[in-house]
Amino acid sequence: MDITLERFNEVMEGLEKGSIRVAEKKDGVWVVHAWVKEVILAGFRLGAVTDMSEGQFSFFDKATFPVRRFTAADGVRIVPGGSAVRRGAYLSPGAIVMPPAYVNVGAYVGEGTMVDSHVTIGSCAQVGSHIHISASTQIGGVLEPAGALPTIIEDGAFIGGNCGIYEGTIVQEGAVIASGVIITSSTALFDATKGCFLPRNEAGRVVVPRGAVVVSGSKPIIRDGSPLESGVHLYCPVIVKYRDEKTSGSVQLEDLLR
Repeated sequence: MDITLERFNEVMEGLEKGSIRVAEKKDGVWVVHAWVKEVILAGFRLGAVTDMSEGQFSFFDKATFPVRRFTAADGVRIVPGGSAVRRGAYLSPGAIVMPPAYVNVGAYVGEGTMVDSHVTIGSCAQVGSHIHISASTQIGGVLEPAGALPTIIEDGAFIGGNCGIYEGTIVQEGAVIASGVIITSSTALFDATKGCFLPRNEAGRVVVPRGAVVVSGSKPIIRDGSPLESGVHLYCPVIVKYRDEKTSGSVQLEDLLR
């Protein structure tokens, strides 16, 4: 695909307005718009490294990917203290970014979502509305391959501190991820309420079910059908229950924070 600078700028503008998205849910299924990723990738070829330094801070990056500039009319709260939102990322009115945090190109952050301190939201990650992404959590990005599903956090989810959600994982609506949980494409997710490991979806991605409450756990190393005598266990996130009123009350953000 021959992508011009003019076309690249058009798509970046659409991404920042939210009228263009890298991925969106259609008829209950997440669909990737690979062409959008291809345009983003072309931007690295179209831009030359330039001096973006400000004051005492030195920055050098491709001219096609400057830091986004916001105005009060955008309705986004970016609290002072060293956060950055890269060009081509969308933050909905009502979103809050606490310092320091970073949102990369192609990412989407929905209305009323809190991006807490030391959070990174990777390239093309799709984060829904009314979500709390707690401090020091990483939401992984996926730019290549262009057709790969990015990491997705659906509406109303709660992500605890020091979590890592990577490699196209889908956290469905209202799910709660406790502090310290790591999920990748190779993670085995155990549902203790059903007594079984959950299968990956048809694309091979880990899907955290709607309303699931996930904590860090472990599983024994099995060989020839039996646990090893060493007693060594492997890390394993575990669904301990599904969200109820008590859970919702413990993770609800005060309206005053918004």
